[in-house]
Amino acid sequence: MIIVTGTKRSGTSMWMQLLKSAGFPPIGNAFPRNWEKTIKDANPEGFYESELRKGIFYATNPDPKTGAYLFPEDTRRHAVKVFIPGLIKTDRAFIDKVVATVRPWRQYVRSVTRLYEMERQAKSKLKNAPDDLPDPVYMPPLIEWWIENFSLFSDIVTRRYPFYMIAYESVLEDPDKTLRDVFRWLGDGDVEAAIEQVEPALRTQNDTSHDTATAEESDIEPEVVEVFDALYEVVRNQTPLEQSFVDQLNEANQRLSERIETAVRETARAHIERRRLLEAQRKARKADLEAPAADDTK
Repeated sequence: MIIVTGTKRSGTSMWMQLLKSAGFPPIGNAFPRNWEKTIKDANPEGFYESELRKGIFYATNPDPKTGAYLFPEDTRRHAVKVFIPGLIKTDRAFIDKVVATVRPWRQYVRSVTRLYEMERQAKSKLKNAPDDLPDPVYMPPLIEWWIENFSLFSDIVTRRYPFYMIAYESVLEDPDKTLRDVFRWLGDGDVEAAIEQVEPALRTQNDTSHDTATAEESDIEPEVVEVFDALYEVVRNQTPLEQSFVDQLNEANQRLSERIETAVRETARAHIERRRLLEAQRKARKADLEAPAADDTK
């Protein structure tokens, strides 16, 4: 398959739309359930997501609901969105080529924070939504951006599948050159149709200045911030992936190891606590429904 990967809010949906326009059959629904009521503003052209976003491996293929199996030889031209954690789980036989899109970390923090807030507000307005529904739990955005992009580089270096990494902004700033380069590498597809689909006006976060995400940046060593910025510039400038840069990534990851462990541990703990609260609320509602009605005749 042609796998489109990246973090959330990095342009994966845009790339699915472009590949579909170019003639590659997409796997996944453009519009998930409740899309218009929850996160339409985050991506008005749709998402093209499926269960395979979690990876193409024994837990998702065959489909656990239908039993349908996707054979590697039958899906070589199919485009599918697989987020980075899922790509790492994906069986190598299903990876024909990987189109990876990367967004600057400051933009990512702002964009994903906006997405989460949209989801919270939408769910609070749903009919019959409990007032005391606990908020969803998310990994701190900055740590999530680093974990996933570092994992992507590590997986590429380890498994050596064909890949093309693109900066999110490059598509919007120079779609003609960027898309021609990518489709030349793919060796297939209607590039003219894809170019016509690029809509810079749909970009939802335009601020790339260094005064964004200051709260997150203030907690990170300047040397590590430099690596964050360098990671994006390597992709943006199409710089060959040299061992010296891989060493810089490894060193930055080591510097962040304690923060990463803390974030993972606290996020897992929060997920458990949220599940506990939801279960307690479910049992309380069930008890209320089963309780005998008060006798007002006495």
